[in-house]
Amino acid sequence: MNKEEAWDLLCEYTKNKNLRKHGLAVEAAMREYARHFGKDEDRWGITGLIHDFDYEKYPSKEEHPYKGNEILRERGWPEDVRKAIMGHADYTGIARDSLMAKTLYAVDELTGFIIAVALVRPTKSIYDVEVPSVKKKFGQKAFAKSVDREMIHKGIEDLGVDEDEHIQRVIKALQNIATELGLEGDYKNE
Repeated sequence: MNKEEAWDLLCEYTKNKNLRKHGLAVEAAMREYARHFGKDEDRWGITGLIHDFDYEKYPSKEEHPYKGNEILRERGWPEDVRKAIMGHADYTGIARDSLMAKTLYAVDELTGFIIAVALVRPTKSIYDVEVPSVKKKFGQKAFAKSVDREMIHKGIEDLGVDEDEHIQRVIKALQNIATELGLEGDYKNE
């Protein structure tokens, strides 16, 4: 299991650039948390990168992430990675009983929400996103309405972290890959 293999798998099943960027964003957040918790950064990062690799091809609740799990099992991917990926979707009923699984669930929806906050900033830069602006947007139902705020809050609670610290950690992770996400905004040429 390595980054190149994971990226190739993601690209094999996912052609949409924004879905690939989502994988990169979740990977970055997972790596940040792996460092924080003293865990295997590559294993956690790769899990984040591929967690939705099957979504574009199999977007229904009947297929995602079940099809992806079958593909990963056939290719010999580790059970803990597959279980974390299965657990990131509430409807699978798979318990998130590892720290990696809880973290994946906690960062998945939040990465998309923070990116949406960055994109409405005048600079369109992740460097201008701060915790209070993210929390303010939580309350605006029309903003990024496809993002499940309940999942974000449940993920934070299940992970047992402070909400502000969690949001800040994910912002930092996304800042670390701003260029790959196209979120450097007006700071691109500085």
